[in-house]
Amino acid sequence: MIHRPADGTPIEPAPRYAALLTDLDGTLLDEQSRVHPANAQALRDLEARGVRVMIATGRSTVSTRPVLEELGLRTPALVFNGAGVWCPVQKRMLEERVLGSRTLACALDYGERRELPTVVMTNDAKYATPPRDEVEEAALSGLMGVRIVPRDELRAVEFAIRVTYYSRDHGSSSEMQAEFEREVTQPLYLTNFPLNNLPAHRKSPMSVLDLHPPCRGKAEGLRVLRELYGIERGSVVAIGDAWNDLPMLAEAGLAVAMGDGVPEVVAVCSRVIPDNDGDGIARLLAELFPA
Repeated sequence: MIHRPADGTPIEPAPRYAALLTDLDGTLLDEQSRVHPANAQALRDLEARGVRVMIATGRSTVSTRPVLEELGLRTPALVFNGAGVWCPVQKRMLEERVLGSRTLACALDYGERRELPTVVMTNDAKYATPPRDEVEEAALSGLMGVRIVPRDELRAVEFAIRVTYYSRDHGSSSEMQAEFEREVTQPLYLTNFPLNNLPAHRKSPMSVLDLHPPCRGKAEGLRVLRELYGIERGSVVAIGDAWNDLPMLAEAGLAVAMGDGVPEVVAVCSRVIPDNDGDGIARLLAELFPA
């Protein structure tokens, strides 16, 4: 029954959401890269009730899999900022965009010209140029399974999904991206951020630029939910905190920002919840997906 106010205007029932699309670092993961127990249980309960819970992260497949295993989620996860889709049930990539050989060569030429620490990632491996000092070594410390190789060996990597540069020479990560776009005109999806945006690197002076094959970023998650499960974007709740979350937040039925999210994210979201160190996500889900 729909109750009416005194003037007779009908009150619309609350929207019924069918899926959750959530970021990891800075959102579901706390400052120690752990999932709050209440939030973890809330996600498990949602999936048990038939709600699709999709992780959407800039992380690689290698560093996303342990989180999926801990949570026991069965819905495919968006990795590499939308360039890949990993299925935790089949334990394989359902989608995998890779950089063409010409594009990879141009990207590596840029890194070599600028003498930037460079990492090339495939679905299951990471290759990095040798760090030259403690700052560069610290920047690589959070990469799971990274192998240090001579710069020339990066050119032999096949099926590359991402190239990452680190820099102390640019005023900002946006400045590095602008420079890259002036010098390299290959079709790519780019994301950039200060490394100190990640909890494990709060004191790092490094800027980061990530190169991916052309895609729609984390908005690819909304496409996957529609194609696999028939869930339209208006029925999706998206939660994020950083610049790379903007594509999915812009298209979701309900966009939610973390309380300590970057201003650009908070500005486009209709809801803001407490920061990632508490059970804010669990409390939000209890409200939006009542049993």
